[in-house]
Amino acid sequence: MAESAPLRIIHCFRSPVGGIFRHVRDLVEEHRAAGHEVGILCDSSTGGAHEEKLFDSIRPQLSLGLVRIPMRRAIAPSDFAAIYRSYKHIKSLRPDILHGHGAKGGALARLIGSALRVNRYRVARLYSPHGGSLHFDRASLSGQVVLRLERLQERFGDAVVFVCEYERRTYEAKVGKPLKTSKVIYNGIKDAEFETITPDPSAPHFLYIGMLRDLKGPDVFIDAFARTERAIGHPLSALMVGDGPDRDRYEAMMAERGLGRRIEMRPAMPALQAFGLAKTVVVPSRAEAMPYIVLEALAADKAVIASRVGGIPEVLGENSRALATPGDAEDLARVMTEAITTPGWKEDVMPKPEAFKAVFSASVMAREMLGLYQNLLIQKA
Repeated sequence: MAESAPLRIIHCFRSPVGGIFRHVRDLVEEHRAAGHEVGILCDSSTGGAHEEKLFDSIRPQLSLGLVRIPMRRAIAPSDFAAIYRSYKHIKSLRPDILHGHGAKGGALARLIGSALRVNRYRVARLYSPHGGSLHFDRASLSGQVVLRLERLQERFGDAVVFVCEYERRTYEAKVGKPLKTSKVIYNGIKDAEFETITPDPSAPHFLYIGMLRDLKGPDVFIDAFARTERAIGHPLSALMVGDGPDRDRYEAMMAERGLGRRIEMRPAMPALQAFGLAKTVVVPSRAEAMPYIVLEALAADKAVIASRVGGIPEVLGENSRALATPGDAEDLARVMTEAITTPGWKEDVMPKPEAFKAVFSASVMAREMLGLYQNLLIQKA
């Protein structure tokens, strides 16, 4: 297939929330701008007003349409109806590429793609885990079932795409070395987002932005903030932006420690808006794959402190002084203290902008993904 031939690409995923949705939107925009036809199939029961606005923003670019049907997180009898409806719709679109994201999206893309192949359609079937099933523990019964299903489904796909080397290593450790083509293609940030955002000099010292749940480490952030104040010997200020099930517990935690006036909490807002409200972004997660918030912050020329989890060391550098032990408030406080007391810390420790953009831009991500799509179709010709 000639490189210039337009492709018909459909992305399948379950929940239109968070990093997967961001990843797909970026691919849609980049590939549509390059002249390819793109569509989306996802769940209709998740997402709210914010996600509806995001769909509205990309709907004009979805020349193969937007289809939303009910998809439950867990395997359920209703999946059979969802698969059949999805198959009928996708068959009518005659796609070249079916790209599944997350466990449910991956299952749909590979099962439907395989059914199309039986009917002599030439379609490439790709799967991007985005964490998903890889969070399961091999030692648990549920983990054994899920990870064996992952292995079984490989036989119905053509390629597995990882967002970072950490995800590839985790997959190989839990599922096994991929049986088909595999490739690491890093998440990327749109060119328009590479713009310095400078906060007011009186802005809070630290910013936490993300879901308010223990997995993301808000409690570690609060504890580390208090320890940083004690280490420096004077009051500091911080901003926490986000929503989540544990918000009240974190507010109570701050009140107990007398931090209520020095740590402000605000509801979720766009990251670029939040970046303008504080100086240093802190990502204290206990677990991650490749969080967009780190990439977005670096693109905005922010100083970033983060846990050594997932693919974050691949972005900041394996030996970066900005990395802290996950779940360890004392170690996080050590890095926070160093960051605001060491002259030139940001310039010395953060990745160089040119080198960062060369690897983690959406245009690079989309170009590498398109090359993989085309190579798979050549193999199927």
